[in-house]
Amino acid sequence: MAQNLSRGDKVKWNSHGGEAHGKVVKKQTSETHIKGHKVAASKDNPQFIVETEDGKRAAHKAEALTRE
Repeated sequence: MAQNLSRGDKVKWNSHGGEAHGKVVKKQTSETHIKGHKVAASKDNPQFIVETEDGKRAAHKAEALTRE
């Protein structure tokens, strides 16, 4: 579990296709959409926007990410 993540940190997470690797793009503290899916982030419940080497983006809570 990674808590104090910053932009550019390399992380890994579990995805439907197995383990994914990428980097933190930003800490999201407001609602947004990624690939048509709502990301219910808030200041009290932030999520991290992550990007794979292929440029695919996703949002995850800090508990789902492990710093590499």
